[in-house]
Amino acid sequence: MKLPAIKGFDEEAFNKYLKNTGWLMLARVGSLVIKILVGFIITNYLGKTQNGILNYPTAFTTFFVAAAALGLDGFTTRELLRTPENRDRLLGTAFWLKLIGGIAIIPLIYFAYILWNTNKPIETPLAYVLIVGLTGITQAFYITDSYFQSKVQAKYVMRVQVFGNIISALIKLIFIFLKLSVGWFVFALLLDTIILATGYIYFYNIKAGSIFKWIFDSTLAKHLIKHSWPLALSAVLVSIYMKIDQLMVENYLGTDALGIYSTVVQLSESWYFIPVAIVTSVFPAIMNAKRDNPERYIKRLQNMYDLMVWISLSVAIFMTFASPIIYHIVYTPEFWDGAHVLTVHVWAGIFVFLGSASGQYLIAEGYTKLSMLRTGMGALANIVLNILWIPKFGIMGAALATLIAYFIATFFILFIPKTRQQGIMMLKSLLLVTAFQKIFKR
Repeated sequence: MKLPAIKGFDEEAFNKYLKNTGWLMLARVGSLVIKILVGFIITNYLGKTQNGILNYPTAFTTFFVAAAALGLDGFTTRELLRTPENRDRLLGTAFWLKLIGGIAIIPLIYFAYILWNTNKPIETPLAYVLIVGLTGITQAFYITDSYFQSKVQAKYVMRVQVFGNIISALIKLIFIFLKLSVGWFVFALLLDTIILATGYIYFYNIKAGSIFKWIFDSTLAKHLIKHSWPLALSAVLVSIYMKIDQLMVENYLGTDALGIYSTVVQLSESWYFIPVAIVTSVFPAIMNAKRDNPERYIKRLQNMYDLMVWISLSVAIFMTFASPIIYHIVYTPEFWDGAHVLTVHVWAGIFVFLGSASGQYLIAEGYTKLSMLRTGMGALANIVLNILWIPKFGIMGAALATLIAYFIATFFILFIPKTRQQGIMMLKSLLLVTAFQKIFKR
């Protein structure tokens, strides 16, 4: 289908990016539906205690796995856009760096668990945590996704994700049918990443060539690490302020509370695929506009902020009213306490949407260290607020801390002179100023 021309846009390029976004959306929506439906079944099957044990390894290892990625995925996409002829060297170098990082975090996870366990006994076995920690190794193969993003070929990513989630769902349903223990579901978390990695490699070999042609370049490795380390540290800080609440809930309130709170996080964060899909897909268009037309570059950023607010606000309003109904329909009574917590936690999504969009602006402008700084402020705020509020308000305190921390991280750029204008643009979108301007212009 041919879309109508839009003034100020290259129609062919616009249609290409929009189509790519559509493929990403289709993949994410398909994956979302599968994950949520199977997640409901698994949660009710395990009960709140075992569900807490299942979710703890992911919360514990996410900081290490984020560090193992070295911030290379987004930066490699950027480099592939600039020098596509250097594909094998870029992908090969990034792959080996991520693989080394994935191996290096295993002993770190072990010692971190031992140290944390001496402070307060952890109900989740060390073996479960180490199994999930191995995903840092398998994620090295995800670097092929950077190639497809640079070529705006998200349909291949979509096929891998949808197929992988279907296989994963079937495996977990078989586990339930066989009445297997929670340990099998922990292993399934690692298996999920293996399935995805296999799919990415398969399509890369078909569309681009063999991964055995990849080349490791030590000089390029130094260049990649030099420029991506702020993104890596930023990713770690993001994982802290997005996951630390779950660790602290378990630490203060126990595994049962984590089991309930995990359902809140799952339902609230299940929508976060939307900004990732949109931003990932239109990033090449934004970079091109920055190079060719500064005015169009600013307009595209403002339009992206507007879109993020419209979507996230709609989701937040819907989930606020629907959460009691959802919990009473799909969960057993032991999880119903999570319903009112979800009505608060889901509003944090507005700042996640805007943060994802503004994050691309920071990358485009080369403000990677600033990106790291703002996520650090969010992480610090989340830790402090969780310490203050979880003992006082329980899991509701964790939800409130998340909401405030996400706001701080997103709008921290208002305090930096060179990025203040972008913060103002986001505020205009958040307060619906630009929405009313567009309505009245019509």
